Amino acid sequence: MSTTERRRSVDLTAMAAEFRRHPSPWLIGGVFVGALVARVLAGDWQWTDALVPVIALAVFPLVEWVIHVVILHWRPRHVVGMTVDSLLARKHRAHHADPRDVPLIFIPWQTLLWLLPVLVAIAVLAFPRIGLGLTFLLTVSALGMVYEWTHFLIHTDYKPRSATYRSVWRHHRHHHYRNEHYWFTVTTSGTADRLFGTEPDADDVPVSATARNLHAASGQ
Repeated sequence: MSTTERRRSVDLTAMAAEFRRHPSPWLIGGVFVGALVARVLAGDWQWTDALVPVIALAVFPLVEWVIHVVILHWRPRHVVGMTVDSLLARKHRAHHADPRDVPLIFIPWQTLLWLLPVLVAIAVLAFPRIGLGLTFLLTVSALGMVYEWTHFLIHTDYKPRSATYRSVWRHHRHHHYRNEHYWFTVTTSGTADRLFGTEPDADDVPVSATARNLHAASGQ
């Protein structure tokens, strides 16, 4: 079945089958399963473990916003004769150029090959007890899966059926199809964007000529 034909199937079962064809969900999911098993075996549950997902859920929209603005929308810079331009920024510009290109929707697997080990190292080394570190790793990998699934689904032909998802769907599609300078969060709407002043009424924002060609106005 061609990619175009698969995209015409809009039920969640078909979307999940397409989701599983890509490496990012497997890499993040593998860390999630490993962290879950390790956390159960480690035991030593304390009240501070409950704080980790609460804090993570509170700050995740802020993290999404900062990563999107600072890293993904990075403008290539020339420093001492070298171009500073990360893989994530290049892939994200390609994603804006063709938001329906499915492989470009996901976090690049090359990035995950170093990012996931870093997160594992943080879980092992940066917490006062291993159980708490594993709770952190379990929470972060779960949020990573939620992010990948939400972002993927928004860019498919699956139509929103709940008010919550409809709001998130509309929010991110405004970023791609109306103006790339606003609506930076992906898994939520009206959170970090509202805090940082990038959540305008869509009718008050002009349609951008560079949403498909980031930084084109400056010649980048």
